[in-house]
Amino acid sequence: MDIRIVVDSSANMLSLEGVPFRVVPLKIVNDQREYVDDASLDVPEMVGELSAYKGKTGTSCPNVGEWLEAFGDAEGVFTVAITSNLSGAHNAAVQAAEVYMEEHPGRRVCCLDTLSTGPEMELIALRLRELIQEGLDFDTIERKIRDYMNRTHLLFMLESVENLAKNGRVNPLVAKAVGILGIRIVGKASDVGTLQQLHKCRGERKGLDAMMQEMSDLGFVGGRVSIAHVCNEALGYTVRERILERWPTADVQVAPTRGLCSFYAERGGVLVGFEG
Repeated sequence: MDIRIVVDSSANMLSLEGVPFRVVPLKIVNDQREYVDDASLDVPEMVGELSAYKGKTGTSCPNVGEWLEAFGDAEGVFTVAITSNLSGAHNAAVQAAEVYMEEHPGRRVCCLDTLSTGPEMELIALRLRELIQEGLDFDTIERKIRDYMNRTHLLFMLESVENLAKNGRVNPLVAKAVGILGIRIVGKASDVGTLQQLHKCRGERKGLDAMMQEMSDLGFVGGRVSIAHVCNEALGYTVRERILERWPTADVQVAPTRGLCSFYAERGGVLVGFEG
C-alpha cells in the first residue's frame, strides 16, 4: 500500500525523506498582512513585524480542500495535526478524510489529533516513517503509532506570552509580568491538549533547571529529542547540552520553528519534544 504522511505546518517540517510526505500550511493573520506558513515564509521577518504590531493577530487553519489536495492519490494517509484544543486543523482533516474515503472506496485515512504541537508532532511523523518503511500494514501502523503517542511529551519555555494573552490563552496580567520581570514560563502540552503552565522562573538558568526536572519526572531516560527555537539558536543548543550532560545517550536535534510555533512561542521561546 502506498502510504503518505500529511502534517500541518505547526510540525515545523518542510520535508521528510524516504516516504511520501506533504505539509498543509496554517496562516497567521492581522489587519495588515496574512503570513502563509510555508517554505517561502521569512520567519525572522514575521517575528519582527508581529512584535511591533499592536493590534490583534490570529491564526487560520487549513481547510478541507487543502487537506484533500495534500492527500493526492495515496492509498493510505496518516494526518498529523496540531491539538484540536488550539486549532480546527484536526477537525478539517477528519472532514477531508470522510470525503476522501467516500470518493475512493478501499482507501484509508487515519487522522491523528496529537494533543500537542511543534517538535512532538515531528517525533510522531518520524516514527510513522519508520513504521511505513518496515512495510507494516495500515492497521498495525495505526496501532503502533497511537501507542507511541502515549509516550511522547512536549515542554516549552517562553520569554513572552503576549500573543497567547491576545488570543485568550494566558491571563493578560501574567503576560505583563513575564515581560517586565524577566520571568520564564515553563509548561507542557497537557493530556487533553491544552497549554499547561508548570513554573514561573526568574531567569533562564532556573527555567532550564525546571525543564530538566520535568523531563525526568515524565520518564525521559534517553532517546529521541526534538528541540525547536524561535530565533534563538544559542538557547536551543544550550538546552541540547543540558540534556546530554544528564542523558548522554539521547539523540537530540535542534532546529528553528516555522511560522505558527513562532507566533505562539514568540522570540526567544523554545519547545522540546521527547520520548518518555
